[in-house]
Amino acid sequence: MRGPPATPVNVTPRQKEALEEVRRGQNNKYKLHPRAHVILLASAGLSNTAIAERVPTTRNTVAKWRSRWHDGEERLLAAEQGPNPDKDLPAVVKEVLEDAYRKGTPATFAAEQLVDVLAIGLQDPADSGNPCTHWTAKEVATEAISEGVVASISARTVQRLFAEADFKPQQVKQYTGQVDWSDPGVASAVHEVCETYQAAQELYEEGTIEACVDEKTGIQAIEPLQVTLPPIPGSVERRGHEYKRHGTLNLTISFAVALGTILLASITGTRTEVDFVAHIAQTIATAPDYSWVFVLDNLNTHVSEGLVRLVAEQCGISDDLGEKGKSGVLKSMKMRKAFLEDKSHWIRFVYPPTHASWLNQAEIWFSILARKLLRRGSFKSLEDLETRLREFVEYFNRVLAKPFKWTYAGRPLVAALGATV
Repeated sequence: MRGPPATPVNVTPRQKEALEEVRRGQNNKYKLHPRAHVILLASAGLSNTAIAERVPTTRNTVAKWRSRWHDGEERLLAAEQGPNPDKDLPAVVKEVLEDAYRKGTPATFAAEQLVDVLAIGLQDPADSGNPCTHWTAKEVATEAISEGVVASISARTVQRLFAEADFKPQQVKQYTGQVDWSDPGVASAVHEVCETYQAAQELYEEGTIEACVDEKTGIQAIEPLQVTLPPIPGSVERRGHEYKRHGTLNLTISFAVALGTILLASITGTRTEVDFVAHIAQTIATAPDYSWVFVLDNLNTHVSEGLVRLVAEQCGISDDLGEKGKSGVLKSMKMRKAFLEDKSHWIRFVYPPTHASWLNQAEIWFSILARKLLRRGSFKSLEDLETRLREFVEYFNRVLAKPFKWTYAGRPLVAALGATV
């Protein structure tokens, strides 16, 4: 018994050219080559069976695309007779040959349910009787079912939900605190540091050296116990996990802002007020004919009695400084800091606000040291570590030194706070 007649296929010469182009194409998203071939063979008068053998495909598939082309003939003719057939006709040909839109599987969870599941991960686990410090996807799934948010949900679905929300409860990062920009004094201090950097070259030409001072403590002398395999094409450097510790050292530097060099590097086994005062005194001694501006953070040792006495001695101040904790300049940290910041002294100090140590350019230099030496260094002893540190300082000054380009000018307060800097 013969089936129904094949759906007629009409193809104009211009449509045939577009079909041939699709058939020859290499990057068709929906693999349209065999579908275009079906239409071309059908327009030549071949039967569904003959076309199925030539393509090859099934008779039902041939019939499907015959019917799809027939249904799109009006759109094809409109594109061909329109104002821009060279562009519109090939696009419509591809649309006719593409797969029809499919709705896909209905959503398993309502949007409100997914929000409630994510909200569980945002809560403190202790609020739900969970003694752990953070949630896992499996625990959130279990809790969501227990609370009746959903009837059932897998840990993998919760993981996908977390990924879509860029939510990572298993990760943690430390931070050093936030700068209180609402405090006009904080904003003013930030602005002063930035202005000092911007004037560093001019100050240097006028006889004033600006130096950033900071300490890097607890630098470990670590020696790998297994042979380190050097990098080769196709393989990175590889290290064994076993190592031996030989102790730690502290490094204090004075970084010249205008020159980009390390003026002095003090390497010590301790980190005391005496050590720091000695470092500042030795830094001043490197250029005794210059005035000095030191930028450093707010550690107790940076606002110490010893530092006040050093500045008073160097600046020829014979006034009674008082007694620490009782009277005079030495009475409190606040009074000592005001003395050290006094712009009338030829040695003075500039302090960024608390939690703004990133304003100290010495921190930038320490990051260079870590990347180029410490992170992958191998040190057989404390003496070896000290030697390598001094060699790196010499190498930096000779090869890498240049002033850092400081573009930050201080973050202005928002208008709502009623002041700007």
